[in-house]
Amino acid sequence: MRQVVLDTETTGLEPSAGHRIIEIGCVEIINRRITQNHWHHYLQPDREIDEGAFAVHGISNDFLQDKPRFAELADDFLDYIRGAELIIHNAPFDVGFLNHELALLGDDKPQIGDICNVLDTLVMARQKHPGQKNNLDALCKRYEIDNSARTLHGALLDSEILADVYLIMTGGQTSLSLDSEDNAIDSADDLAHAVEISSEGLGVWSVSEEGLLRHRQFLELIEKKAGKICW
Repeated sequence: MRQVVLDTETTGLEPSAGHRIIEIGCVEIINRRITQNHWHHYLQPDREIDEGAFAVHGISNDFLQDKPRFAELADDFLDYIRGAELIIHNAPFDVGFLNHELALLGDDKPQIGDICNVLDTLVMARQKHPGQKNNLDALCKRYEIDNSARTLHGALLDSEILADVYLIMTGGQTSLSLDSEDNAIDSADDLAHAVEISSEGLGVWSVSEEGLLRHRQFLELIEKKAGKICW
């Protein structure tokens, strides 16, 4: 299964007001594993960036002067995402801008929904955590994901962070806890205490020094795994 985590940065909030995309960042996930096959570009929007948008992402008009326009990269971008499931936080915003850019190129370009399925992680987060903050920073805090590098929004960085959030939110496990082993051992102890064993008719075997040493070594191994003393 191929998925693409996608984020954009823009000159403002509304494509209907003439605002444009200035950055696209994509991270590929195949079979729930993040690959190194990223797609990331800054874009020349041919218009000024709103002050409010600049305060969010810090991308300036001067920085974008020598960057390619969306039209120059559209086919490569479409080839990259085609057939994948797009994972986007607040998908209507990004998909709306992408469809606007594609519409500006003419009728021969598809809309995003024509070539991709879209999964909105904001909707997913609201369903899992109703009544709580579900922006990307809040989700990182909730799932203990390091986003210390995120002083400003950036499309590629946000996509990388969202990829981690999505995998954990959909059942990914980043660390193995021994709590389950402890619980299993406690249950085994309880079961052993509940069984009465008569000593009548039980055989007795002597143990060699070598056998006793190996037994103690095995108990030490169990102790390390279980975190409790076994002998």
